[in-house]
Amino acid sequence: MKLIKAIALLIAFAFLIFSNAPARAQQKETFLYQARFVQAAPGKLLELIDLYKSRMPVYATVGDEPPMWIRHSQGDQWDLMLLFPVASYTEYYRADRMAKRKEADQKFSARFKECIAWQEDLFVYGPPLVDLRAAFAKAAFFHLEIFHALPGRQAELYREREMENAYQRALHRPENFIFVRDQGAGWDLFTLGFYRDLKHYAESADIAEKDQEAAARAAGFEGATRIGPYLRTLIYKHHDTLAVAVK
Repeated sequence: MKLIKAIALLIAFAFLIFSNAPARAQQKETFLYQARFVQAAPGKLLELIDLYKSRMPVYATVGDEPPMWIRHSQGDQWDLMLLFPVASYTEYYRADRMAKRKEADQKFSARFKECIAWQEDLFVYGPPLVDLRAAFAKAAFFHLEIFHALPGRQAELYREREMENAYQRALHRPENFIFVRDQGAGWDLFTLGFYRDLKHYAESADIAEKDQEAAARAAGFEGATRIGPYLRTLIYKHHDTLAVAVK
């Protein structure tokens, strides 16, 4: 009887651990953002960038934080990715702020529609705003990876992203910020890496194989060459993009 009770307690404890795993995993991502991916209409990219620049001073009058943004260099179909700080739905969708936002947007909405061929929005939980703005202030080159997990593998995909951060950390390379979907477009999460320039991004090619192997195993992977194959057991779709700072 004592043995049965002990086994039951162990099972209950294991269930508690694993049922709380996604919540624990997402504790670092506590600040709410609206992520917007925009593809410019043909020949309208520079006009669209100028339009967003002219819109920046207006955000403060509404009570909104201005977005952080990057420009596609190679990879996915979008031209611009903007991260709008939201903080909380309650504050963001307050009646007075919505009214001010609607009034301010009347000046720009028609021109935006002329300049945009496609856009996709989702709300995500990400790192604290102060950390993200500090990273944007120092970086000029970015690596964005967007993931759609296989059914039931979302928590494991998140854990894999944490493992890759541990791998990067062991090699003294920049870690990626993780953004976890709350609602909107179908992506489950995306990660954003910050670099000084293309050369900084490519420096990983100069790291000795033995160091990569040791870092991968310390992070929980079977080996450095098994990181990609393991990731692909967790996803059915993912997009990679290299991007630059908007000037």
